[in-house]
Amino acid sequence: MRGACYGTQSQVYRITSWAEGRAELLSYLGCPCLDLSGELWRIRGGFRAGDNIRSAFPNNHWQPCGAVLRGSPFLTIAVVSTEVLRAQEEWEAVDNIQAETGIQASTDQPGQLISFSEALQHFQTLDLSSFKKRIQPTIRRTGLAALRHCLFGPPKLHQGLREERDLVLTIAQCGLDSQDPMHGRVLQTIYKKLTGSKFDCALHGDHWEDLGFQGANPATDLRGAGFLALLHLLYLVMDSKTLLMAQEIFHLSRHHIQQFPFCLMSVNITRIAIQALREECLSRECNRQQKVIPVVNSFYAATFLRLAHVWRTQQKTIADSGFVLKDLEVLAKKSPRRLLKTLEIYLAGVSKGQASLLGPQKSCGTQAPHSKDLTFTGVCDLPPHSSEGTWLI
Repeated sequence: MRGACYGTQSQVYRITSWAEGRAELLSYLGCPCLDLSGELWRIRGGFRAGDNIRSAFPNNHWQPCGAVLRGSPFLTIAVVSTEVLRAQEEWEAVDNIQAETGIQASTDQPGQLISFSEALQHFQTLDLSSFKKRIQPTIRRTGLAALRHCLFGPPKLHQGLREERDLVLTIAQCGLDSQDPMHGRVLQTIYKKLTGSKFDCALHGDHWEDLGFQGANPATDLRGAGFLALLHLLYLVMDSKTLLMAQEIFHLSRHHIQQFPFCLMSVNITRIAIQALREECLSRECNRQQKVIPVVNSFYAATFLRLAHVWRTQQKTIADSGFVLKDLEVLAKKSPRRLLKTLEIYLAGVSKGQASLLGPQKSCGTQAPHSKDLTFTGVCDLPPHSSEGTWLI
């Protein structure tokens, strides 16, 4: 029972040792009491500090009550077990203390969601020169491959858009920094939007496996995509137009037969987007829109939507993951505009209130938690279909 006690004659004590009859004064003389977990009791009589509470108030004088009214003549005792107090202290600390590392959450805006644009602006204000040195903006082609690409390949990206392209690839070189409050807010936002939780969670823990990471630390699953993988997830869940899609795919990933690691699959979709950008498959669309980041985001979402549709309608399972991703990579690079058009149709349906657009599912079943025994094969685990398929950012 929870309650607050008021009144000029009310006193609240916490019993620190019932066996020895010790009690601790919490508030008195009309000061409002704290909300306490436990049972509130009222006792006729008086009590002085140092008295043995058991002898001062025999059991037959104790009466349970929900609260003490103002002006009540009864002394108030708050009975709170040590276990309850410890649990309450741990719960109050969960917003600020992160598991294992002792990392503190942002004190400026604790628990506040972060938008994609805010996270992107954070990177735009940083000095990323050391990361930018690592990128290879385009695929290096030689011999006939270079000639074929020159004659029949996509157009080159406009000069004015190359800095924006390089920023995308540079962010993909940045890892997850658990000491950076912004990074923590991105993780918290993804977790809350996918699970519906209103509470912060630890940056390390088994709950990340429930979202489809392979382990307790999401940073270990970002190989080949870096922080861009988290930005893409953030874009997916924070854009009102794609949130329904994210929730649908997350729901599909927890199917009792067709389950797959949602976040790990998303990282692989980001890798496909990175490779498509480097191979200039998105240059035509970027030039048309005079933007890079929005095109890459939409391409990521469209590719994820295509994967979910194939996975659901063709009854794919985790054993098919590598081959599904490889076929998806080929299609995405060959027909990016086709995927983007499919996404436009999907979003138009969402705006009309259609509940599900991923297609019918032949067999329904209960959801299942992510299994550690599943073997997931990503695009990095399969041999490349050509020399141009090497996953170098």
